[in-house]
Amino acid sequence: MHRVKPLDLAIRVVIIAIALVVAVRVVPAARFEGEFWQLAAVAAIFGLINAYLRPIVKALSLPLNLLTFGLVGLLINAGLMLLLAWASGQLTLDFTLAGWPPGPIDLDVIVAALLTSLVVSAVSTALALVRRLAPGM
Repeated sequence: MHRVKPLDLAIRVVIIAIALVVAVRVVPAARFEGEFWQLAAVAAIFGLINAYLRPIVKALSLPLNLLTFGLVGLLINAGLMLLLAWASGQLTLDFTLAGWPPGPIDLDVIVAALLTSLVVSAVSTALALVRRLAPGM
């Protein structure tokens, strides 16, 4: 079993926090109106979701992901972003996607989740690559 080291988890949280800030600035429907500690909490929640829940969901959806050439992976990422927005709403951390939560999930919310997850994935991948290229970071 792969064990996540505390320093690696902290670095992931910082990378995700930076990626969330970029996503909130780039995606018009993604909003964060809280304080810095709330952003850190949202990033920590997303780091935990990505570290523990994402591998399980990806493993279970692997056959379908192979059939759709990875498109299911995009939907999984959007679903995890919706889970993050829901958890943020439950903890009053001020992260919303197209005004959700509260209210029903409509097409605007799904599109916002897809776009936000794409931006977060791209930025966090780029930052992780920079971290690997500069081992002292």
